Amino acid sequence: MSLPDEVVVSRPAWHPLHWLARSRVLAPGVLVCGVIALSSTFLSEHYGGPQLLYALLIGLAFHFIHSNPQAKPGIEFCGRTVLRVGVALLGVRITLNQVSQLGVEVALVILLALVLTILMGVWWAKLLGRTREEGILSGGSVAICGASAALAISAVLPQTKANERFTLLAVVAVTVLSTVAMIVYPLVIAALDMGAGPAGVFLGGTIHDVAQVVAAGMMLGPEAGDTATVVKLFRVMLLMPVVMAISLLYRHHQPVEGKDLTMPLIPGFLLAFVVMMLLSSSGLVPASVVQGATDASRVCLVLAIAAAGIKTSIEELLQLGWKPLLLFVSETLFIGLFVLIAVIGLGLAGTR
Repeated sequence: MSLPDEVVVSRPAWHPLHWLARSRVLAPGVLVCGVIALSSTFLSEHYGGPQLLYALLIGLAFHFIHSNPQAKPGIEFCGRTVLRVGVALLGVRITLNQVSQLGVEVALVILLALVLTILMGVWWAKLLGRTREEGILSGGSVAICGASAALAISAVLPQTKANERFTLLAVVAVTVLSTVAMIVYPLVIAALDMGAGPAGVFLGGTIHDVAQVVAAGMMLGPEAGDTATVVKLFRVMLLMPVVMAISLLYRHHQPVEGKDLTMPLIPGFLLAFVVMMLLSSSGLVPASVVQGATDASRVCLVLAIAAAGIKTSIEELLQLGWKPLLLFVSETLFIGLFVLIAVIGLGLAGTR
């Protein structure tokens, strides 16, 4: 029964026997995450609700599995490697042509909203006595693309227990707030009698999750839905430079036992993100392949959040208190008000 470990040690990484032994070590934990992912998908498709949130909650319920030495390697693999694959595949959803459809004013407003939201997160976290990492992670997840951004930013932050717990809270908070925004923002738009173009810019520039942006936009018609989707994809594109900047900021961080945790100058999954975006922009990739990569990205992220849930206990999550929740709510209100004022004040009309 000890053969897999011996093979892993004695064989080079490229050797087929190494991969066979490695897969046997990882299989139990990966299968556990896979069952949770399938369960969350079933619940989401049949009863509604966010798939990632279901995966997180089910994962939390199975926290006891993380102490099992047979399951732990596969769970850690899903929480780190599979997560990075999922983030890399996000790039296939974006094309340069989509981004070029945005007017310069719209792009500048979205970019400014993103930067200010992250800076506000850092400042507000300091006022609340929280760490800078929590401010960066909360601000980035609110400013870019919700749970996906939270997972991507977490991957380049110091891998501490506190940051892992806060990432779980971030997924819950941005998912709930995004769902609330999907319901409330169309009502705000109706009350203000906004046109389809400005409405799409507002929805795409403020709601956290891509799926909820599309849903809210389609409530107001196809024009608003298309504009909202393009604006949102522009925000998703900004994930790469933001995560790269954070990676450089923490490149030489040594959080535990003096270990050298120096990261590469540009993490490989960010380079893969750019490659995927360029391939999608080239028009050489069939639509079926793009859709397949998009679906694979979603699967990877669900597996990763299931693993993150298993690794975190509910008791540890509750120890974070109410201040982090206030952080997410204040950032969500800030980006919503900023984009709304910009849309109304500048008369932004969306894609061209």
